[in-house]
Amino acid sequence: MPSGSALVFLVSLSFTVYILLGYPLLLAVLARRDRKIDRHFEPKTVNLLLAVYNGENWIRDKLLSILRLDYPRELLRVIVISDGSSDGTDEIVRGFGRDGVELLRVPRGGKAAALNAGLRAADGEILFFTDVRQPLDAGCLKSLVSCLGDPSVGAACGHLYFLGAKEEQQQAHMGLYWRYEKWIRLNHTRIHSIQAGTGCIYAMRRELASPIPPDTLLDDSYLPLCGFFRGYRFVFDTGAIAYEYPTTLDAEFRRKVRTLAGIYQLIGIFPALIGPGNRMWLHFVSHKLGRLLVPFALLLMAGSSFGLPGAWRAVAVTAQAAFYLLAALDSRIPRSWPIKRISSLARTFVVLMAAALCAVAIFFVPARKLWKETRAGQ
Repeated sequence: MPSGSALVFLVSLSFTVYILLGYPLLLAVLARRDRKIDRHFEPKTVNLLLAVYNGENWIRDKLLSILRLDYPRELLRVIVISDGSSDGTDEIVRGFGRDGVELLRVPRGGKAAALNAGLRAADGEILFFTDVRQPLDAGCLKSLVSCLGDPSVGAACGHLYFLGAKEEQQQAHMGLYWRYEKWIRLNHTRIHSIQAGTGCIYAMRRELASPIPPDTLLDDSYLPLCGFFRGYRFVFDTGAIAYEYPTTLDAEFRRKVRTLAGIYQLIGIFPALIGPGNRMWLHFVSHKLGRLLVPFALLLMAGSSFGLPGAWRAVAVTAQAAFYLLAALDSRIPRSWPIKRISSLARTFVVLMAAALCAVAIFFVPARKLWKETRAGQ
């Protein structure tokens, strides 16, 4: 019978291997039966809601990309909700008034409060949500509305295409991470629904939207889940694209802390996510909840390694030490060295796990403290 330390090590290792390797293999098998989206484009009235705080560096290009959307202009109402902006954002938006862009200024209260103001002003059949930093592909809105032509679909989100050269190896590995996320969402859509969206490009039926609880971190999950728990699908649309600029691993760390903390919030708002009331509960637990728990499993694995017998202890401790040391030294390893590919991947993994660990801050600090502006190239 294994010792207590050996049992903890084996359970932690098994859990980590399942989340990182076993679940993706299981998902590939389960998604072989493709539940397709019955796409059908029928022009609908659309309200585009853009919540922004101090976005003067981005708002002009964003609005220009919105005005280039391939969608009947008479059916599109553009509402920019300025969340108490103190820079030149409002003035720039007013300059687009002749193009039909509306400015709704509200007192500084956070994104959830700003979007709630937008929801109260909305009168269209479809709500289209986007953020200030990412320009939109001209065909994205028509593609999302086509998905909503399927009567079983309540919400649809697009995906990000990264612009510019990814000079740093960590950025390349973040690109790999986003490709993995795209693959996950495609397979979840084939089975039934995704349960997390892309905040800068998603659309839903207006009648399914509910007011967002104060300081909610993931409106792009909360709002579509309101429809999901009423029986509708939330799907991933590869034809709807927003363009993003590469960010550094440090900037991605801050973003991941916020988004992963938002998963804890969602479980509190929708406890059924982790129970049989969720048609996708296995996938939510294995992908979203599992990701939050992996860093704790890694800590248990590291601690219990010292209690393993003889040679097993030496192998386990040495392997883990070498992995974390390689990650720590990555910034000092020249790009020309072949081992850089491995060290950079290790560092990216460790940073993402650290973000998941730090996400527990949601239980100790106000959610608004976790909002940090993401700048391209940071």
